[in-house]
Amino acid sequence: MRFEFSAPARIIFGPDTAREIGPLAAGYGQRVLLVTNYAGDEGRTVLDYLVQHGHTIPDWLAAAGVEITAFAFSGEPTVTAIEEGVALARDRRCEAFVSVGGGSAMDAGKAISTLVANGGEPLDYLEVIGRGQPITQPACPLIAVPTTAGTGAEVTRNAVLDSPEHAVKVSLRSPLMLPRVALVDPLLTHSAPAELTASAGLDALTQNIEPYVSNKANPVTDAISRAGMQHAARSLRQAYEHPDDADAREDMALSSLFGGLALANAKLGAVHGFAGPLGGTFHGPHGAICAALLPHAMAVNVRALRERQSDSEALHRYTEVACLVTGHPGADAEDGVRWIADLVRDLHIPGLRAYGVTPDAFEEQVNKAAVSSSMQGNPIQLTHDEMVEILERAL
Repeated sequence: MRFEFSAPARIIFGPDTAREIGPLAAGYGQRVLLVTNYAGDEGRTVLDYLVQHGHTIPDWLAAAGVEITAFAFSGEPTVTAIEEGVALARDRRCEAFVSVGGGSAMDAGKAISTLVANGGEPLDYLEVIGRGQPITQPACPLIAVPTTAGTGAEVTRNAVLDSPEHAVKVSLRSPLMLPRVALVDPLLTHSAPAELTASAGLDALTQNIEPYVSNKANPVTDAISRAGMQHAARSLRQAYEHPDDADAREDMALSSLFGGLALANAKLGAVHGFAGPLGGTFHGPHGAICAALLPHAMAVNVRALRERQSDSEALHRYTEVACLVTGHPGADAEDGVRWIADLVRDLHIPGLRAYGVTPDAFEEQVNKAAVSSSMQGNPIQLTHDEMVEILERAL
């Protein structure tokens, strides 16, 4: 057995830890690019919403003598948006970076800080659509501060960028991209609306399940994924129905963090294999697309394993997933699939049709998903028809 485990140099977790942002940032430099994204249709950023709830991150930075340059973008981080952020950071001679927001803001911060350190443009390093050159220099210091409990991107070593020109989402990827600090304050997630709590939470659950059953699982990610699944299973409904339940929000922040650590050190699977191409083509939110796919990818995987690899370790792991999420030691893999399907229904997750996906797009999406990095971690190689079936069921 051989495996590696990568993580940020420092992870700080707990309520009110966001107040530590000033001294942390000042320790890396006096000129900071503060990366965030717009939320909603009112021209307000995630930072604006946090201020309403007493989380005055710009003030906490300024109190430490940090000179702030703000950079905000809309929607998913595109190749163009990253180029703009890099140009701004270079113009203002930023020494350190702080990302505040959901997975999009985390990825933007990682991409910008990496490109500032390495030079060039995103297409020099992007996989699939770019030149795929290796990243050779450590990213500039980045403090990642998530405000949603979903992607775990504060501890991952890649940045997913949207390329509308190519109608796909692809990654910059390197261990040198890891943030210096992941600052995870569950209180920052309390203001997330119910719809976002649901989709992000199911993304977190997915990112604990897929690494656990993947073909690159290892003992460290196994332990993390088990805990992550249990935290989400007992608290996602509660966080959705009672958004101010501090214990439930803390559980979900932990599940998200653990999912990020697991996926960064194992592999994902069919859900994320489809999520990249679908998100790039139809521009639905990543978490919502993953949530719509999850029960159906699980069902098809379990059936394929029973039919073609009935003695596989992966099938045994799906049974363990069922026991963990249902809380019943006698549950079988199909019980786990049903539990997940019920959760997706109860959290009012729309099908893929809500984002414009139609059957005539299936062939293109299957072809793109089949060669994706995430699909290579799926516990069994799915047939073309099985991949089509996942999309049909998820509509």
